[in-house]
Amino acid sequence: MINISFLSSLNLFNFVYIWRMSELHLHLEEHMQSSDLLTDIVIGMSDGLTVPFALAAGLSGAVEGHVNLIWIAGIAEVAAGSIAMGLGGYLAGKTEQDHYKSELKKEYWELEHKREVEIQEVRNVFLGWGLSAATAEEATQEIIKDDKRWVDFMMKFELGLEEPNPKRARNSAFNIGISYIVGGFIPLTPYFFVDDALKGLEISALITLACLFIFGYFKSKMTGINPWWGGVKVMLIGATAAATAFAIAKLIQS
Repeated sequence: MINISFLSSLNLFNFVYIWRMSELHLHLEEHMQSSDLLTDIVIGMSDGLTVPFALAAGLSGAVEGHVNLIWIAGIAEVAAGSIAMGLGGYLAGKTEQDHYKSELKKEYWELEHKREVEIQEVRNVFLGWGLSAATAEEATQEIIKDDKRWVDFMMKFELGLEEPNPKRARNSAFNIGISYIVGGFIPLTPYFFVDDALKGLEISALITLACLFIFGYFKSKMTGINPWWGGVKVMLIGATAAATAFAIAKLIQS
């Protein structure tokens, strides 16, 4: 005779598992999307603020009377840099997708050719959660009834992999590229309104270093680092890059 309470417990487990998995998926998806966007903006803005600023500083030390050369070269660099950075973001996103697909294919192969080993791995996951041996066995038998659910379980809880957003590569390229452009035009803008390169550099330095500090402050605050020190560090990196470029230009010119 079938044990009714046993069947009930399995049905309850099945319901709770499906509910928890859907809840986990939604939470991770929302978290990953916001985290991915933040990462893209940080990458694009940090380089966009620093590289054109250093380039403009170096040119200011070499072509003092030709401001137009600075912003022409700066615009060219922002265009090239945004494309290069966006392409890098796209390739990183594609690599993440390819890695996930490769591991997914491997898991299906292991289910077919190393089934007992994979079943034991499921047991180990549940035992690692602190379930009793009997409960872990019941849960394992429930999981392995469906290969897709089984593979999804192993991808998440054995390998720690979440299925990437199929639009991740495209979105990353766009986010990084636009962030680079926005960041890049901040240090270049003063040169559009002055005739003297050194005067443009003074204004650019004030604006860019302030933006770098604000950017570093909020980035550090969101990542749990001391925001004031984080802002200072980002600002110092930009200042060092610009000062080095300016000094080298002056040295070569002399």
